[in-house]
This record gives sequence, structure tokens and C-alpha cells, in this order.
Amino acid sequence: MVAAINSLPERTRFMKGIFAWMGYDSTVVEYTCQKRAEGGTKWNYWKLWNFALEGITSFSTVPLRVWTYIGLLVSLISFVSMAYYVIRTLFWGIDVPGYASLFSIILFFGGIQLISLDVIGEYLSRVFIEAKQRPIYIVRDYYASDEDPPESEER
Repeated sequence: MVAAINSLPERTRFMKGIFAWMGYDSTVVEYTCQKRAEGGTKWNYWKLWNFALEGITSFSTVPLRVWTYIGLLVSLISFVSMAYYVIRTLFWGIDVPGYASLFSIILFFGGIQLISLDVIGEYLSRVFIEAKQRPIYIVRDYYASDEDPPESEER
């Protein structure tokens, strides 16, 4: 496993995610945590939050997908509000001129911008994944013969 991790060309490594991504067998080692001899932890909530974000962005594109759905939801809400304001204006008149159209257009373009940013983000995430050059798979063992594995297959 150490050789496989060392073969990864990444520069910024989220090791907890890489250990899980490798897929090797793991085991639990139970121990009793001893009290610190002196000092305290250097991890505060801000550092833990950033650590969590590092883990999410290193191995997932889910946050990008969430913003796609939020953009679609905002656009849908803008269409519904446009329809509501048009019907209200036709039957009851205009309360504040320009309010309904301005509000609906701002919502609609906000949703379109979220969707557009997600499309760009999806492309960038794919470029990022390719730039990491992680292997598609890692060969754990060879069973064919007594020969050494070919050098091209060590990764």
C-alpha cells in the first residue's frame, strides 16, 4: 500500500481519503487514549471545518451537483412567481409598477447563473481529476507465474 501511495503523482494529498480510496483491507486497532502530558490540541473548529472541506472537495463533485439543483430550483421558483404576478396583474391590477417583472427577472437570471457556474465547475472538476493522474486501478497481487511483474504495470 505504501508503494501504491508513493506512486500517486498528487501534490496535495488528503491522506484519510487516499487510504480509503486505495481499497486495501483494513483492520481496527483498539487502544486507550492517554491524557496529554502537557498542552492542548491545536485543532480548533475552523481547522476542522477546513479539513472537512478538503476531504469533500478532494474526492467528490457532489457540491457542484447540489448547486445545479439549487439553480434549477431558483429558476423554477422564478417561473412560478412570474406566472403568479402576471395572473395577479391581469385580474387585480398593478400594486407597484415594475416590481413583479424586476423581481422575477432577477430570480430567473440568478438561477441561470448558478446553472452556468455549475457547468463550468463540472468541466473544471473533470480537468482536476485528470490532472491528478490517479491510476484507474491498483494491482494488489500477481498470481500468474514466478516472473517479476512487468515494469509498466507497477502502478
